Amino acid sequence: MQLSTQRLLLRTWKAEDRVAFAAMNSDARVMEHFPALLTSAQSDALAQRIELALCESGYGLWALEVPGVAEFIGFAGLSVPRQALPCMPCVEVGWRLAQPYWGYGYASEAARASLEFAFERAGLEEVVSFTALGNHRSRAVMERIGMGNSGEDFDHPAVPSGHAARRHCLYRISRNHWLRSGERAIVTIS
Repeated sequence: MQLSTQRLLLRTWKAEDRVAFAAMNSDARVMEHFPALLTSAQSDALAQRIELALCESGYGLWALEVPGVAEFIGFAGLSVPRQALPCMPCVEVGWRLAQPYWGYGYASEAARASLEFAFERAGLEEVVSFTALGNHRSRAVMERIGMGNSGEDFDHPAVPSGHAARRHCLYRISRNHWLRSGERAIVTIS
């Protein structure tokens, strides 16, 4: 299954995406709010987990493509967190884009498409998103797509104690709020 918006294709992963994905995961700007850069092997293992989750649930973190511009710019979509978080059980909307594609609204567009899928196709009642407190770019995307800061900050269990990215903020959006907001993307599902 894939989603398409006015400018983006949210699709299943291809083997050739892994090189660009590894480059993105080893970029200090992209990974600024994560505990560490990823090696190629770690990046490949993450891609494999993402692909498996897509196959198992019918949705997940889709590879992002800008048709006619770039074959792979990152990922966006829905996932179930692997760590025990205070908001569990939950489904998260998330994204990670290569730095040259920041500032074009791609993350917001892909996240809106993911929310539309979550609420209209997957039948979810709520979607969350979370990030390190200092990740103002991601927080801005969360706010642009209609999510609200829940005020439920927490220490992320996958981030070591003392690390600047350990404290996270939690954003939420309910299906009812999303329906009232009119924040729909124009999404084609195929």
